[in-house]
Parts: sequence; structure tokens; C-alpha cells
Amino acid sequence: MADDRVSITITAGIADVRMTRPDKRNALDGAMFVALAEAGARLCTESNVRAVVLSGEGASFCAGLDFETMAGLGGNERGHPGSMTDGRITHLGQQVAWVWQEVPVPVIAAVHGHAIGGGIQIALGADIRIVHPDTKMSVREVHWGIVPDMTGTFMLSQLVRADVAKDLVLTARIFDGREAHALGIATRLSDHPYDDAMAMAREIADRSPDAIRAAKALLNGLFHSGAAEQFAAERRQIGSLVGRPNQVEAVTANFEKRRPNFVDESQR
Repeated sequence: MADDRVSITITAGIADVRMTRPDKRNALDGAMFVALAEAGARLCTESNVRAVVLSGEGASFCAGLDFETMAGLGGNERGHPGSMTDGRITHLGQQVAWVWQEVPVPVIAAVHGHAIGGGIQIALGADIRIVHPDTKMSVREVHWGIVPDMTGTFMLSQLVRADVAKDLVLTARIFDGREAHALGIATRLSDHPYDDAMAMAREIADRSPDAIRAAKALLNGLFHSGAAEQFAAERRQIGSLVGRPNQVEAVTANFEKRRPNFVDESQR
């Protein structure tokens, strides 16, 4: 695992998993994608773990994709979020969110600062989200001319009404933790999300580990129907958008701080 991106400390049955790129607000580059996926895979095999707390060091949980770094990765390069592994229902970008559902014990995300784009999708992949009221959150992809493709469409649909999901995805607006709680995205609000996540993890760790694992498996069996098909649809849709003129224009206009000039491609 890339030790400079994610750390794991296991104490008294609780795995403390931290994204450790605070100078970049834990933005997702190739190494971070690999490290998160490997961290989750490791925890799937740790029989002594009873609960997991997932957090980000520094000022933010995760500010989303590191565009500058990812632009230099080829489609088959290790760390590219679109890379697939045989036998998986996810590509790497989806796996860094979905792996927390595969971990057989509860995963609690302690969210603060920013959870934007890929960052909010990773938080959605956790079982429980404890969020600071001032956290800035956004399903941001449409802002960049793409769509959520890190399991976000599926996981969001499990938490909010259809019209709310469409509001958040289609506007790409930024909202705070208070609204996230009102909408059902944040499980609890806290001025100290990491401390409260650890307290919850200790409470869970004091329960029968057999019952906790069985309960998560039962609930996931209810919630995960259709996941593979939706993940494949995410991959198809983003593949149809990346590099097209309107997607390039969305990015260019944002960096040039001007209104975009989109074209109706059906008329070209």
C-alpha cells in the first residue's frame, strides 16, 4: 500500500484509516486510488477488526479528483481510476468507494472540511457518515462536464428521494453538512466528527462481532440489488463524455473563469 497516501492503525478491534495527503486536501491522484483500494482489501481479511473509522488528515476529508495528476495517467496505467480488474463489478475509481461496503464490519466516515466529487462518493460508500456542520459537499462532476462514476449515482439513490438526487447531481451545487443531514446524506452532525466516529466504533466493537458482521451482511443484501448494472452504466456514460467537445469546453471555461460556450452535438 502507498504509505504516503493512506495509513491504517488497528487498536482494540478498531481500524483507524486515514487519507494522508493533507497538503492537497487529500485529493485523489493515482497513488491515492491504489492506496484506498488496497486499504479496503486488507481490511476485508483482518478477522480481528470489529469497526472501521475512515477520515482525512488536515483541513478536509477529500476534495475530489486531482486533475493535474490524473491528466498524466494513461488509461491502462496503475492508478488510473478507469482500470478494471477481472472478476470485479467496479473499476478502480468505483472500488475506492465500494470497497467499504465489501468490508464485513461497519465503516464510519468522519467527514470535515470538503467532501467534493470523488470525496463525497467515498463518504457515501461508508455505512455511516458523521459530518461537521460546516463541511462543504458536492456531487460535482457535472460542473466538469462528466457524471458521477464512483458508485455515487447508486449510493445516493439509497439515501435520498429521486428528485433530491437529481437536484444534487444536475446542479452540482455545493451544500453544507447541515443540509446533508436534513437530506439524509449525513447520518449525524458533529463538531468533532472524528472523535464521535471513534466513540461509535468503540460502541460497535463492544457488541458481538458475529452479530455485527451478520447484520451488515443482511442489510447489504437488501440495499445492493442492481449495483453491478448501475456501475456498468456509470462507466458507459462517462466513457461517452470524456474528451468530447462539450466536456473539454466545461473544463476550459472553468479554468478560464468564463461562461461556457456549449454546442448541440446532434446538429454537428
